[in-house]
Amino acid sequence: MAIDINVGRKKPVPRTQRATLNRARQYKRDTDNVKDVSVSLMDLDSAIMFYFTEVIKPAVIEDGETIKVPVMYSSPERWFAVQKTGFMRDRKRQLILPAIAFRRTGMEKDTTIPVDKIDPEEPKLHWQFERKYTDANRYDNFSVQQGIIPQREYYNVAVPDYMILSYDFMIWTHYIEQMNKIVERINWSAGSYWGEPGKMRFRTNIDSYTDSTDVSERERIVRTEFSVTLNGYLIPEAFNELAGPHLMQKHLTPKTLTIGAETDVSVASIVKQEEGVQQVTISGAGSSAARKTVTDQPIIFYSGTGITLSSDGVAWDGAQQMNQTISIGQAVATTSDVQFNQVTASKLSTVEVVGALSVTGDTVIQGDLTAQSYTSELVSSTVLYDSGSTKFGDTYDDTHQMTGSLNVSGSYVLGGYTVNDISNDATLADASQTALATEYAIKTYIDQIGTVSNTDLYLRKQSVKKNSSLIGNSTASFSAVTASSPTALIADTNENDFLFFLNGQYMEHDALTIQQANDVFYLKVDTDSIGYVLESDDEIIAWGRFDVDV
Repeated sequence: MAIDINVGRKKPVPRTQRATLNRARQYKRDTDNVKDVSVSLMDLDSAIMFYFTEVIKPAVIEDGETIKVPVMYSSPERWFAVQKTGFMRDRKRQLILPAIAFRRTGMEKDTTIPVDKIDPEEPKLHWQFERKYTDANRYDNFSVQQGIIPQREYYNVAVPDYMILSYDFMIWTHYIEQMNKIVERINWSAGSYWGEPGKMRFRTNIDSYTDSTDVSERERIVRTEFSVTLNGYLIPEAFNELAGPHLMQKHLTPKTLTIGAETDVSVASIVKQEEGVQQVTISGAGSSAARKTVTDQPIIFYSGTGITLSSDGVAWDGAQQMNQTISIGQAVATTSDVQFNQVTASKLSTVEVVGALSVTGDTVIQGDLTAQSYTSELVSSTVLYDSGSTKFGDTYDDTHQMTGSLNVSGSYVLGGYTVNDISNDATLADASQTALATEYAIKTYIDQIGTVSNTDLYLRKQSVKKNSSLIGNSTASFSAVTASSPTALIADTNENDFLFFLNGQYMEHDALTIQQANDVFYLKVDTDSIGYVLESDDEIIAWGRFDVDV
């Protein structure tokens, strides 16, 4: 009876489809005593607790005795009771004084240090460190004599998540003096790194303090509240416990590969240079004599232009030793004087010339030209600048001479003062602070100032007249003519250009009007408005703009 045996086998993957495999990175860690690195929230809380109890060491003096202040991490239930009542009690309902309580209130990502893990089960960002001594890298005489390259052991640790954690603190004491001592010690440590020396330490900062005092019939409690911000980082241990890869990976570097055997076949046919292999040595066993290789196709060296060979064109097949001396026509050491008939290059990074430099043809400099002395002999010159600044001289006694015209577009600075324009305006009406006036503009303006205008003559006219007669009880006449207002002034001559006095008393303008009739000047008075009438023996004096020529 035939038995059908079904053997479950998998077809091997072709070599062309196999991925590059590095056995050094598949190192088993079953017997490895190096622990995976992990940083938890409990580590951050413990760092604060250690720093308070072992570094700050809060204490108060009461009745001449130093009392250590206990520091407690509050559970949610205790913290709720503390916020509700403002203090803590023990099981016997007694106040716990002095005391310090704190709890973590929140955390957020530190956006100033972004980290993208791509895949949390296989993070792509690592920090690498080397373990200095391992069992595979022993320091013994055998390794030194054989010239073995040490095998190095490296560990890759995943880059952590950088976080910002917030903590709230409360301090209770009996007296303000005790509170001051504790706050001073805490504030002195603000901004430093909190944690256990030799282990993880984290940067902290304290924002502000809030003080309050509760006084009752039986108790007096001094309370201070403040918040602490901690810049920490997290590497969860949960991924190390999974079946997947560790957050800390281990790999080894290869050692020297030595093959002690003689062969007459091609080395390349039996040895493949693998990635990461540092040295391959093929030597004979039991003999220290020199090895030689004879080739069917000899090597022939020919000298090129400017090169001289001691054995030019001689074939070498490896059977005999041959020395080749390569030389050129002159010394090219760093201290030698090298001379070339002609040099052609598309780009030179740095060229240093000692002595005179003569250039026949055009020279293009794409950069700065620095010279201690500059002498120019030009037949003609055309200069085009897209942008840039030019400086001539460095002291006030330097003299720069130019023959010809100077065309300036823009402004120039003269004695620290900026000039933008040269004005030919004879009236100087613009009153510009950045323009220079021409000789014509200044002379014309001064000549105009020296000429008395009609307006000036009109404004200077001030004459006194006495009334010649009275007409009725409301009109006075004067033998005078008012001055004519020039066209430059908008207003004509009116009663506001005069002052009138009746028997030495000033007459209000609101009740007066004037009228010019030929050579007679009339003053009309509104008697109802001024409150009196004119009489025959009244004397009226007028002072104002009369034409003195009349």
